[in-house]
Amino acid sequence: MAVVIAALLPVFILIVLGVVLKRSLMRLDTQWHGLERLTYFVLFPMLLIQTLVKADLSRVPVAGVGGALLLSALAMSLLCLALRPALARLGIDGPAFTSIFQGATRWQTFVALSIAANLFGDVGLALASVAMVAIIPLVNVFSVSVLARYASPEKQSSRAIVVTLVRNPLIWACIIGLTVNVTHLPLPRLWHEVADALGSSSLAIGLLVTGAGLHLEGLFRPSLGAAVGVVFKLLLMPALAMGLGLWFGLSGNSLAIVAICSAVPTSSSAYVLARQMGGDAPLLAQIITLQTILAAITMPIAIAIAA
Repeated sequence: MAVVIAALLPVFILIVLGVVLKRSLMRLDTQWHGLERLTYFVLFPMLLIQTLVKADLSRVPVAGVGGALLLSALAMSLLCLALRPALARLGIDGPAFTSIFQGATRWQTFVALSIAANLFGDVGLALASVAMVAIIPLVNVFSVSVLARYASPEKQSSRAIVVTLVRNPLIWACIIGLTVNVTHLPLPRLWHEVADALGSSSLAIGLLVTGAGLHLEGLFRPSLGAAVGVVFKLLLMPALAMGLGLWFGLSGNSLAIVAICSAVPTSSSAYVLARQMGGDAPLLAQIITLQTILAAITMPIAIAIAA
């Protein structure tokens, strides 16, 4: 419990700091728009590349961990899409649906890596890196596709969706990082120093941007969309992932890593993506904040069940 809270507390503090800064030192929306673009196109892609480059994938059960998390993300995505007509009848429009979708399917990489490393050391970090390879490309493709389909007032063509996907920097970051890892391409020390510096700053700036978009009054009156996003991500997703992990024969540390990666709050970069592509960013900010608070309770339970 202490380790999980220690990993989640800094995340929440940074979100709160973003709220304070938006109402005091940095009140102009243009200031936060620039930080959004910096995080989305430079900082977070660099973090993904560098983490995948350094991951030791030879020491972990790639098929089991990756398969369980990949299939659980796929199952959750299909469930959200299947429930789209029912949610529409409840008054949830297209942009709000995209925020529910991202809130239910994406995961906070920084928190997962931190908890995995704190609990299981280098092996845990390697296992969590496998989860990144399995989940991030899939959920980014799905998230961009859903945003392109439901967040725009006009239906976009298949070609427009493909172009949007091809231009997504997070997908390219995963491809580049995994390629360098598999091919053992040597990188100079200068690369690692610059990449580490850029990547390490992505968490703080991304969470500050998330906090700047919060509507704190919504925390005390959660909307239906926020409630759905919280239940799907913190309860249903871990249940799906751990069930699939058992089906793949995982146990011990491997199953615990599956629980950690599936039970973390949704990614703070999802907020940036929602702002970039017309999703319901305030709703997604509410979902992220609620999930971050409640994950301090649900994550220890999920990890205990897996153990």
